[in-house]
Amino acid sequence: MSVSMSTLPRAIETKGLTKTFGGLRAADALSIYFPSGVATGLIGPNGSGKTTLMNLLTGTLEPTEGSITISGKTFEVIEPDMLRDLKIARTFQDGRLVNQLSVEDNLLLAIASVGTRAGLGEIGIAGYGARVDAMLKKIHLEAHRGANAEDLSYGQRKLLELGRAIIQDADIYLLDEPFTGLFPAVVEQVAELLGELKRAGKTLVIIEHNIGLIRRLADNVIVLDHGQKLAAGVPEDVLKNKRVQEAYLGV
Repeated sequence: MSVSMSTLPRAIETKGLTKTFGGLRAADALSIYFPSGVATGLIGPNGSGKTTLMNLLTGTLEPTEGSITISGKTFEVIEPDMLRDLKIARTFQDGRLVNQLSVEDNLLLAIASVGTRAGLGEIGIAGYGARVDAMLKKIHLEAHRGANAEDLSYGQRKLLELGRAIIQDADIYLLDEPFTGLFPAVVEQVAELLGELKRAGKTLVIIEHNIGLIRRLADNVIVLDHGQKLAAGVPEDVLKNKRVQEAYLGV
């Protein structure tokens, strides 16, 4: 991308964001930002604080110090029930599906406006049938709409997890290792889904260890190490950084 990242609006910005667990600083005074409308790869060694940061941004963890600004609104703490209003959707590395519900109902839950029981009753198939049908086709699970999530293969579960995020029509997508453990054909399916989000002008933050996928999908890269920002910028520059190569790439 020829546009400088620094000239773009900031979808998310942190200032002095810190999370401690006893004596461990999993996020250490992080002051970083994610530009709007582009894909940012969030990379770093295992234990560098990537998932901790994502948990802080989505209310799974509460910061020890610092602030988070999302679309111009600044918070000291993000609560999970704020994400819908903030137009944020998130996927988890380990998946957060409701195993005993069907594929279709898992998608419906993602767009229910209130709690689980009331939400399913409120929206029903009639209200959102076309939306669910389109998503089932997009994630290649049309033939499995009535199957319980627990009966899907690993790759199908990853697709359903991503479908649950996409169907929310958020502005910001936080994706924790969406490609991990996938066969090449499914990697391509996920890459195409993320490409569609990029083309629609969505903001993506992607935790990923595969540098080839980062080069392919990311316009911007942030590298974390020991809870601190090690480098940030366009992929070709960041991945040539000697400190990044030593800390992350092992060269």
